[in-house]
Amino acid sequence: MRNMLINGLNQTPIEKQKLEIVERKGLGHPDSICDAIMDQVSVRLSRAYLEKFGAIMHHNADKSLLVAGEIETIFGGGSVKKPMLLIFGDRATFEVDGISLPIKEMTIQTAKGWFKKNLRFVDPEKHVKYQVELQPGSSELTDIFKRKGMILGANDTSAAVGYAPMTRTENIVLETERYVNSNDFKKRFPESGEDVKVMGFRRGANLNITIAMAFVDRFVESERDYFRKKAELLEEIKRFVKEKVDFENVTVDLNTLDAKGRGIGGVYLTVLGTSADGADSGQVGRGNRVNGVIPLNRPVCSEAAAGKNPVSHVGKIYNLLTHKIANSIYEQVPGIEEVYIWLLSQIGKPIDQPAIAAAQVVMKSGNSFEHVQKEIEEVVDSELENIEKFCMDLAYGKIPIC
Repeated sequence: MRNMLINGLNQTPIEKQKLEIVERKGLGHPDSICDAIMDQVSVRLSRAYLEKFGAIMHHNADKSLLVAGEIETIFGGGSVKKPMLLIFGDRATFEVDGISLPIKEMTIQTAKGWFKKNLRFVDPEKHVKYQVELQPGSSELTDIFKRKGMILGANDTSAAVGYAPMTRTENIVLETERYVNSNDFKKRFPESGEDVKVMGFRRGANLNITIAMAFVDRFVESERDYFRKKAELLEEIKRFVKEKVDFENVTVDLNTLDAKGRGIGGVYLTVLGTSADGADSGQVGRGNRVNGVIPLNRPVCSEAAAGKNPVSHVGKIYNLLTHKIANSIYEQVPGIEEVYIWLLSQIGKPIDQPAIAAAQVVMKSGNSFEHVQKEIEEVVDSELENIEKFCMDLAYGKIPIC
């Protein structure tokens, strides 16, 4: 029997509260770059371990720093004076029974592949340097992976929380960033860089979206050309947002730090489409939560999921699983307005047997959680029962983490 707690939550649903603030850091934001690359490193290592040893070995590649480079922006195209530096940490298994893997080489190859695929103007050979600081893990944590059983023990005492459904504000913030970083958008507006941050602020039925978007200087001929293209971009984003939402009033602002008449100093220009090329460094864990947004009105997990191993590190597994369970409950159990799922692990205990699995539900008017309590318990129990498959989906990168 799993230790469960199901109870009603006397709370005004976020959608009906007067204030909501939601943020998303886009594909080319320095923090998002770190999250995405380090999680791809974990996926690469997991696959290599499975192919070589038949099991995923101990690793946690969840520490990273992207040190900003140095550039000179010029209308018509600037230059990179100093490359970015990507530092990889934390722990990995380098050898099993005398058989070793080229961990450093695989890590760097993974990063280069990600840059090449996702950032149009970053040359991974010229614009980035790499420093691998992955080291062997501690004996006790490594030993978890040698113990018998299909379900491993948790490698930490940690808690996570997930929720469903996402609000209209959360969804439009997420969709807006994905739209402006889509292939079609970039083809039509090549001057728009991948480094985008979207901030959504809802006050009652009124929504304001503020966007910071790096422009690529090679596509901007002058200050006048910058503001002309910015106006075109803004109109297109406004059109997209207003077609997607039904708020009473919607306003969209773009690059509000800009100041006409100040030349290069008054516009948001980059050489490579990311502020990491010369202005802003990044770290794992400072970006989006695992459902793609930073929801300031919600309880969130303090763990960084990116790069943690997918079979024993509950900071990754529970972080994503809580959202999956919450969505399953919301979709399968009638009468629910909001649901929050909490999972707490105890180090060394099987990950399918959390110290507590709790569901807090906000019911729709006229419904009682007592009538659906059993159904909720069954959904939670089923998801935990199938945690091995969930972990394998994480290991193969089938579940996005940011």
